[in-house]
Formats: sequence, C-alpha cells, structure tokens
Amino acid sequence: MDNQKKDRYLSEIYESQRLVELIENSADELTQRFIREIRVSEDTPQYHTYDEDELYRRAYNVYSQLGKWISRETTKADIAKHYMALGAQRRKEGFQLSEVVEALAMTRRFLWRKVLSEGLLDTVLDLTQALKLNHRVVLFFDRAIYYTVLGYEREK
Repeated sequence: MDNQKKDRYLSEIYESQRLVELIENSADELTQRFIREIRVSEDTPQYHTYDEDELYRRAYNVYSQLGKWISRETTKADIAKHYMALGAQRRKEGFQLSEVVEALAMTRRFLWRKVLSEGLLDTVLDLTQALKLNHRVVLFFDRAIYYTVLGYEREK
C-alpha cells in the first residue's frame, strides 16, 4: 500500500471511530431519550410498564458498546446468540413481535438522530465515513432484528 492510500485508510478509520465514540460517549443521553419515547409510543404499549432498569440496561448496552457490536471481531454467531435470547425472553414476557422490532428500530433511529444533530457531517469525507458507518450499523441492526424474530418464533 502506498503512503497516500495508507494515509487515506488511516483517516477513514479515525473518522469512523470518531462517530462511534460520539455514540458511545452519549450512551446515557441516548438511552434516556429512548426510554422516554418507548414508554409513551402507541406502537409499544407493553414497554410502557416494562421494568425500566432492564430497559435501560439493554439500550445502554447497544449504545455504549456500539464499536464492539459493529466491529469485525463480533461475529454473526455472537449477535445471533444475544438476540435470539432476547427474542425468546420477550415472547415469554408476552410482548407482541411488532413491539420488539419497533424497539430495535427506535434504538437505531435515536443513534442516527444523534449523529445528525451534532453537525459532524459537513464535508465529503464526513459523509463518506457516515455512510460506511451507516452500512455497518444497518447490518448489525438487520442481524439483531432477524435473530430476535428467530428467537421469538422458536420460543414455545
């Protein structure tokens, strides 16, 4: 790899990491917003009375460890294990599948609202890095939703 390509690659890693760190450092704020919204949304009535500490723990885990969840070190099997267990648990607790999927979608939406609200996407490089990060985040959430549904469906 020539020096120019190496410099560009390192810059891309830095910029992507900066966005991940923004999310991870804002985990408490994002989790609080998520809880406020999910507890009043007409699409998630079962969550209105769900244990707030458990709800906080689950959402905080995603936001505070986003880098881990979207890293190449976290395998599809890791995501499958975690989210199949979540789906099975939510079914046992009596949640409708649509509510569980909406909760995951809300988690992702709050993440991107934070990135957009910070005004960090002012340059082409910023936008390029955001798109790359978006691809990794979408892939993670797609897998999380799929395995949650699978765990939900397999739970008797």
